[in-house]
Amino acid sequence: MEALTPGELVAVNAAFGALRRHVDAALVPVAGEIARQSRPVLGKESLARRQGFRSAEQLIGTAWGIAVGEARRFTQVGEATAPRTALSGEALPERHPHLADAVRAGLLGVTAAAAIVTMLDRVAPRAGADALRQMEQHLAIAAAELRPDELGKLLAHAEALLDPDGLEPRLDAARADRSLSVTERDGVLRLVFTSDVVSGAPVRAAVEGIVTATLNSNRNRERAADAAAGEPAGGTCDDRATGNAAEAEADQRSMRQLRADALIELCDHALGCEQTPTRPTVSVVVRMTLEQLQTGTGAATIDGTDQPIDAGAVRRLAADLQIIPAVLGGESEILDLGRATRLFTRAQKHAITERDGGCVGCGAPPGRCHVHHLTWWSHGGRTDLSNGVLLCAGCHHRLHDDGWDIRIDGPGTKAKVWMIPPAWIDPARTPRLAGRHRYALAT
Repeated sequence: MEALTPGELVAVNAAFGALRRHVDAALVPVAGEIARQSRPVLGKESLARRQGFRSAEQLIGTAWGIAVGEARRFTQVGEATAPRTALSGEALPERHPHLADAVRAGLLGVTAAAAIVTMLDRVAPRAGADALRQMEQHLAIAAAELRPDELGKLLAHAEALLDPDGLEPRLDAARADRSLSVTERDGVLRLVFTSDVVSGAPVRAAVEGIVTATLNSNRNRERAADAAAGEPAGGTCDDRATGNAAEAEADQRSMRQLRADALIELCDHALGCEQTPTRPTVSVVVRMTLEQLQTGTGAATIDGTDQPIDAGAVRRLAADLQIIPAVLGGESEILDLGRATRLFTRAQKHAITERDGGCVGCGAPPGRCHVHHLTWWSHGGRTDLSNGVLLCAGCHHRLHDDGWDIRIDGPGTKAKVWMIPPAWIDPARTPRLAGRHRYALAT
């Protein structure tokens, strides 16, 4: 393997990925049939029980050397994609025929297929049959190119579209389950906080605001160290910390540690604060259409959160917090500033966030991203939507150092962002769809 070039190694990885999907596709009907012959109603005649196992998943997991949870995904997909027979003996199609085709063709992995089956079966009692079939067809195609976090976002929005009336009950149930447990053992204080996405939005925004400021400060120190060591600073994108000064100043904390320290900082401030701040330093941005705002129906989203929320929750947020309403379809501020100013405005970032959804490189939430000029200001770049893209600090420097290009097609918030890999990764430099459109239900 050491003799392979980067391009060859990527090709080998892709080939093994395709092979894995085809092998899994061959195993799916086996798992489905084992599950069918191991149904609990069969009692002692169950195949799994006759082999000394409590369930089909235990039988499969032991034979294949996988965890019971992974075996359960195989049986779930196997049962959902197996041909059926009516009581009359007539052959019936699979319960999820589009997923069955995608799995058999090796286009869709078992993990993604199981997630789609779980969502579709959950909303089936409340969604129309035609809408379910159309959504299944769309998801079977779209999920093949998505990362797990992107698929999660897609499924959350798909469920909100199929079952809009189910949003409020789910949020109410999550709100009822909110909790904060505090335990101390062996000198360790453990806090476990659980909340619905609406109630937790200000907590998340405050913590992420401090984390973002810390990451930016670390990046500035690295640049200053590079400049002191003779590396170019200014408008460059070099994030390789060099020299002893950079090593000494490097922040070695993990993201979990940064979030924990941010919470500690907030509580320290609260204990010593004698006056409520007159204005927030971070924002909770909620996005919904003008029609949803007027009618009070449909689903909205909170920046940085995958789970959609109902319109009633938005109104509760508006009553309790200073939120920024991003109403799409209405009048807005001037979003193209040309060369009149160097930095992107707050309104421009909200518009670009609507287009990109988060970091176009890794999907990091908007709060951890900055708007970066595609053509640098120092090279004549304009401070316009068509020349700005959301990137976290890590992806900003990584993409530049590795030779990636970014292209924006179309006007305003409906534009599509494409990431173009360098030739050493893809000799053909085939553009890859990025940003919100990558996991959108409609393009």
